Amino acid sequence: MAYVRPTKSAPPPARPQLAPQPSVAPLTPPNFGVDLMTVAGSALFGAKWKGLEAKIVPCPALSDSMPEFKTTYDVEPHAEILGYDDSSWQEIAADDLGARRGGGMVSFYWFRTTLVIPEKIGSNATAETKAVFTVNVDDYAEVWVNGVLPRTPGRPSAAAIQGFNMPNRLVLADSVNPGDRFEIAVFAINGPISAAPANFLWFREAKIEFWR
Repeated sequence: MAYVRPTKSAPPPARPQLAPQPSVAPLTPPNFGVDLMTVAGSALFGAKWKGLEAKIVPCPALSDSMPEFKTTYDVEPHAEILGYDDSSWQEIAADDLGARRGGGMVSFYWFRTTLVIPEKIGSNATAETKAVFTVNVDDYAEVWVNGVLPRTPGRPSAAAIQGFNMPNRLVLADSVNPGDRFEIAVFAINGPISAAPANFLWFREAKIEFWR
């Protein structure tokens, strides 16, 4: 699948009010979990992290824009796409996810990995458990899972920006089984954008937790 830049405005494919709400992560403590910011933790899921700076680039405005708007902006690359080829990207060790990245001020960075659910974590079987992926990016994050940014207008949508330095807690599935694969793309954003900060962006937290 390749990204196709839109050329004209389009309505949503379905009425937003009728769209199902993404599953909400439990507030109760998990039965077990794994810190993905450790080499051993990421290795349990066969996760190899890749990273690349993202750019905001000018492009033609949508054809039905008001006449005074000739250009607009898009992101490059569009690394959210399922199966995106990140083989040429820099590999990031799991215990280096917390390093500062980007050039500071208004900057953007893609992190990508694939998580494969193991049969067991320690003595805990993973079959038919609810799996929740949590990432806390300083300052904001959007999280794509298998090429989808789960979201519903007007309702809690954990994949979208949650707030300043707040975690995104995404339910990967209400019932996972060993061998299930989840392709993760995290779009990290340094901000506030309208008050460009004199610092950088990095992971504060990345983990996966399970509930029975």
